[in-house]
Amino acid sequence: MRGELKIKIAIADRVYPLTIGSAQEEGLRKAGMRVNEMVGAFERSYAVRDKQDALAMAAFQLASKIELNEIQNRNEDLELMERLEKLQRSMCKHNQTT
Repeated sequence: MRGELKIKIAIADRVYPLTIGSAQEEGLRKAGMRVNEMVGAFERSYAVRDKQDALAMAAFQLASKIELNEIQNRNEDLELMERLEKLQRSMCKHNQTT
């Protein structure tokens, strides 16, 4: 693979070696930092002593955000489709009267 990098990402005091495309590096490093920040926040806020519990809570929070965003996007798509259909009907009526 061209532009392939071998990096190490530390998450919750463990190091994970990855082979990635160079275009992915920034995003993956930021994702690792975000997970670590969330784990630390859960440990501080809820007195979580087990990293696995903090990781599970972080994973759940991230997955929840993804699902909620997908639902919102679907609803926005439906709203846009309804508006486009309404506009198309309006245009068809206008064309029929002229």
